[in-house]
Amino acid sequence: MWKEHLEEIIQEEKRYGEDINCGISEEEAEAFTKAVKDELAIALPEEYLKILRTINGIEFNGFILYGVDEPLLGEAPDQHVNGLIDCNKVWHENEWQKQYLFLGEGSISWYVYDLKTKKYCELDNPSGELSEEFDDLEQMFDKMLADALM
Repeated sequence: MWKEHLEEIIQEEKRYGEDINCGISEEEAEAFTKAVKDELAIALPEEYLKILRTINGIEFNGFILYGVDEPLLGEAPDQHVNGLIDCNKVWHENEWQKQYLFLGEGSISWYVYDLKTKKYCELDNPSGELSEEFDDLEQMFDKMLADALM
């Protein structure tokens, strides 16, 4: 379902002469996976890499999916990328937030992978309280995009 929402966003962006980022290459995925492991000591979920192979991060209507940090990319992206490594370094300054891999954000939400429970969650920003738990990343990303289209 998220692909249909993404297509709506692509069409909306085209109306204003904007493009979204293309997906990452296998080489970029490998370099990114290694960099996340080295800098954050976290193994990236394959589900996240699968989405990044379609779209390397997106920012639309206040919702952001983090992507590959720009220094790790072979080519400059069409849209600015909020890099997952850089963003997580900021969020991990608070000890309790190290439980999560932050994958994105909205104006009042954080979208995370809970490293302890292995669940995808939406947290209230700034309290960090659980707002919603998802069966998988695709379900969470679909909600992000649907909310961005409202």
